[in-house]
Amino acid sequence: MSTQETSTGFRRNPRQDWIARNRLHPLHGQGTVFPCVERGPTGLVRKNLHSIGFIGPGGLKRIDRSSVGSFVANAGRRVRPEEAVLEQLPLVKIENPDFYIMAVLDLVGGRLTEHDKDVLGQAHKLINAHSDKGAVLAVVFGESKEEAFDKAGVDRLIHFDQPNYQSYCPELQVAALQKVMSQWQARYCLFPDSIYGGRDLGSRLAAKLGEPVATQAWQVDKDLAISRGCGGREDLSRKTPRFILLAEECAHPIDETRHEVLPLTLESQVVTDPRIEDAGMLAVDPSKIPLGEAEFILSAGNGIHDWQQFHEAAAVLGATEGASRVAVDDGFMPRATQVGATGTWVTARVYVALGISGAVQHMQGIGQCEKVIAINTDAGCDMVKRADLSVIGDSQEILHELVELVKEHRRGESADVQ
Repeated sequence: MSTQETSTGFRRNPRQDWIARNRLHPLHGQGTVFPCVERGPTGLVRKNLHSIGFIGPGGLKRIDRSSVGSFVANAGRRVRPEEAVLEQLPLVKIENPDFYIMAVLDLVGGRLTEHDKDVLGQAHKLINAHSDKGAVLAVVFGESKEEAFDKAGVDRLIHFDQPNYQSYCPELQVAALQKVMSQWQARYCLFPDSIYGGRDLGSRLAAKLGEPVATQAWQVDKDLAISRGCGGREDLSRKTPRFILLAEECAHPIDETRHEVLPLTLESQVVTDPRIEDAGMLAVDPSKIPLGEAEFILSAGNGIHDWQQFHEAAAVLGATEGASRVAVDDGFMPRATQVGATGTWVTARVYVALGISGAVQHMQGIGQCEKVIAINTDAGCDMVKRADLSVIGDSQEILHELVELVKEHRRGESADVQ
């Protein structure tokens, strides 16, 4: 609704209201708009539900399912919600902190996992429980592609990216963490209790220093740590130790502030005598990986007609095969590959849906997937609306081009090696 200020107060401007309802009007994008995300009077970030979507030509409001924000005033350009949030999030700077909380992150694939973000959230929760000023010191090993450490709550960052940290080297990592702890005197050491390295590394470091450790901790404050025990059937309470292996969803991730992410370096070089020699990654057939544990899934639906091409594409891409219920009921795929509430709930990092319209049960089954890519001819189907990236076109042609690009890329890598 548009208003004008008069001597008696505010009144509506019918012409501006009409322009705002008519998105085909040449002045439609030049009116005053409110951001999709704004900071409220209490300092918390809130969504402005009135600015989500747009007013159609008939005067009806439509929800913008493409995750695109409203027009920027006087620009006619659309901005993404994350850009609007970034402009409004306050920057937190911790100068001369009284203590540090060390958070050792998994960084699977070079990027923060949801588990990592929960660990950082728990670190800030512990800092807020103390009266003195603390900072979160994040430690990562190997390759890093992450660009959002600031929005995840990292105040200080130590990145061990030397070649000897790229492979499996637990002794070297433990020695590096010992130096970090002695140099910055970390009050707590937090690890994700995960199969990606956090559990093993945290247990090794605690054993090396002879200190107790809390595992599968899901509720932690400065006095008490509650952990899951007996296969998750009971809760075990204990005084909060220095070393804590945290379960998933132990705390809310940081989403209302940005942090400085100052890089730190060790004063001396880490030297250790490795007792384990890394022989490289063991090749595993993706078809042998259980669907619930697969990180990369290529899933087929009713839109697939060349099944031989689908199987070859999954082999070339190194993906685990999945299917919709329709494809399974028609006999094209085995029942064990069915994804959805009536099949297998998957948690893949990348889920590619080929010719899947997106039934309710299927959408429930992929709810925990990090990135969903939809390839479909129907631009209005639910899977396209859910996907992070959508490709509209014939799945057979797109799959053929994708496989050729992968083969070309691998031939180029082989030529470089030779």
